[in-house]
Amino acid sequence: MTEWLLSLEGTDAGRQVAMGLALMAAFLHALFGALQKGRHDPWLSRAAIDAAYATMAAPFALLVVPWPEPHMWPIFAGAFVIHTAYKVAQAMTYSRGAYGVVYPVVRGTGPFFAVIGAGLIFGEHFTAGQWAGVAVLMTGIFGLAAYNLRTVTADRETMVPALVWAVVTGAFVALYTTYDAYGIRATADPFTFLAWFFLIDGIAMPVYMWRRWRRLPASEAVLLLKRGGIGALVAYASFGSILLATRIGRVGEAAVLRETSVVFAALIAWAVLGERVGPRRLGLMALIAAGAVTVKLAG
Repeated sequence: MTEWLLSLEGTDAGRQVAMGLALMAAFLHALFGALQKGRHDPWLSRAAIDAAYATMAAPFALLVVPWPEPHMWPIFAGAFVIHTAYKVAQAMTYSRGAYGVVYPVVRGTGPFFAVIGAGLIFGEHFTAGQWAGVAVLMTGIFGLAAYNLRTVTADRETMVPALVWAVVTGAFVALYTTYDAYGIRATADPFTFLAWFFLIDGIAMPVYMWRRWRRLPASEAVLLLKRGGIGALVAYASFGSILLATRIGRVGEAAVLRETSVVFAALIAWAVLGERVGPRRLGLMALIAAGAVTVKLAG
């Protein structure tokens, strides 16, 4: 598997596989966000997910994949700091705002800065047509957030700070997308980065939330454990897909396509969380999809 992936780096076939991985990551990331925004406190949900995926990653990191090269430890330390800050900002966002409003803002802020970061760090440059696609996609994303803001009734009193935190979270999305792409390209075996990333990244939130976890009724703790296990599997598939996409393909393109997660999030909000989807929202989702297709075809 590793040899096959490495053989795709820098090839047209690799770019196509990377695009498929980015779209898969989009759907799974929307599902991951819905899991964290469900009935439980987002802080506890995130801690349960992190504890589950760190536990699952430990045997692979310690016994299966090649040991990280010495230069990787500072990179892992940087990823730990960035992702911990991102998760704090994300929990602050989800605990204050309706999912259908704040999620598009989080995802809409990221692609613009991620594309710029990919240009500065990896020398990737979008064509004029691709930048037009980014503009269309972001217009659809922020339009969807604005429409949801007009119609949503939940969390109205905390919506302003929720939106501020959503923008901060989006900035961290761009930062970790670029940084993780650098990290997974810095090691010989991409699965070494993935295994150790999930092990190290899963430490902070469970430790921070331990005292609150202990005070939960047993029935609630069991439900959270189940949610954590499901969320861990989704996280592996989602974050693993986008990280591999940035290893074998172009970082900017993968980052933009991943933000079609907003379309999937709207569908999940309708199907699972009971939020209404009308013709205007469908039109905005079509605009997002059109922007993503433009980025792909104009490259």
